[in-house]
Amino acid sequence: MASPPDTSKTLKLERYNSYLRRLHSTKVINASSKYLFRAALLIALVVILFFTLNYPPFSGNNPNHAHLHHRNFLSASLFTSTAGGAAWEKQVRHSSTPKNPNGLSVLVTGAAGFVGSHCSIALRKRGDGVLGLDNFNSYYDPSLKRARQNLLLKNQVFIVEGDLNDAPLLTKLFDIVPFTHILHLAAQAGVRYAMQNPQSYVSSNIAGFVNLLEVAKTANPQPAIVWASSSSVYGLNSKVPFSESDRTDQPASLYAATKKAGEEIAHTYNHIYGLSLTGLRFFTVYGPWGRPDMAYFFFTKDILQGKPIDVYQTQDKKQVARDFTYIDDVVKGCLGALDTAEKSTGSGGKKKGPAQLRVYNLGNTSPVPVARLVSILEGLLSTKAKKHVIKMPRNGDVPYTHANVTLAFRDFGIQTFHRFSYWVEKIC
Repeated sequence: MASPPDTSKTLKLERYNSYLRRLHSTKVINASSKYLFRAALLIALVVILFFTLNYPPFSGNNPNHAHLHHRNFLSASLFTSTAGGAAWEKQVRHSSTPKNPNGLSVLVTGAAGFVGSHCSIALRKRGDGVLGLDNFNSYYDPSLKRARQNLLLKNQVFIVEGDLNDAPLLTKLFDIVPFTHILHLAAQAGVRYAMQNPQSYVSSNIAGFVNLLEVAKTANPQPAIVWASSSSVYGLNSKVPFSESDRTDQPASLYAATKKAGEEIAHTYNHIYGLSLTGLRFFTVYGPWGRPDMAYFFFTKDILQGKPIDVYQTQDKKQVARDFTYIDDVVKGCLGALDTAEKSTGSGGKKKGPAQLRVYNLGNTSPVPVARLVSILEGLLSTKAKKHVIKMPRNGDVPYTHANVTLAFRDFGIQTFHRFSYWVEKIC
């Protein structure tokens, strides 16, 4: 029998959370603001300046990167003493409990990440129960993830610090909470980094996904699962815009290959165990609290420091373009997928009937040349970039991305994915 809660510790925790809420008061950018895109970039610039002045720059040669997925903060040996107490379970239950009678109870993996933090806040604000899971790895400076964690605490979202490959931890969470849904956003991101540390992609994007599905299949009831795939699965496909029915068997990077493998794994668990699975192919998401390894971040940093930036061209000297998608649109897509997800049909690891299996593009539908992005940054910074125009190396990047979002329009009722192109026209 569990010991009674230590009320003194609870009071201290509540006072500490109150302090955090006062210290880290932040407002999410109003997505409908007339100057949305300009504001998003300006906020990004401020974040870059802050981290440039206070923290070492991002580097793919960081020795810590070789051990990203060997950090398991809640390993089996530490689990019972760190994460099994009554106060910890109370936090897990409180965060997971919906405020609305018909609200969802969602486990969000990668909750301290860019998309994960925005989705967690949106779910909580509408009255759903949200529990986060994140291992706070060092692919980029963990202090940014900690800052997002503090923002989530302000919104009453608790993050369990642990790893997808920790099966005892995941099993414990499902024992405590009967999750109705999983929003699986945890992954090893980045196309180029896969050439330096391929094992981290296999560990997170494949092994971690399988481990999560293994736990979910035995849960009773089984949760419906929405998970992040990627536009990278289209690989060397030359047909544009990219549609969900297009071929995805020519990945150009290991990252893309692991995401494609995830889609096949999802099909398998849907077929055998009756798990309801929805894959979302994200197209170059940008916005406040974004990842510092994204182009608009490191372009800004290098421009401010007077360093030259590489602007890629295709092998036949055409411009490289990306279907930049604002974070609020991606959040709408994620919540739309959760709201329209049907229940899983299995119980105790046994399938009882056909289950829902879907995949959707979440993109802007209007690719923007990277050179145009650079010109926007030059205007905002009042600084001319030192551009080094070169042919795109064979490092896994693709020359362009362009989403067909007809299915998302139809099934999620999302009215627009056009913010980036609209504000580019307004600014330029």
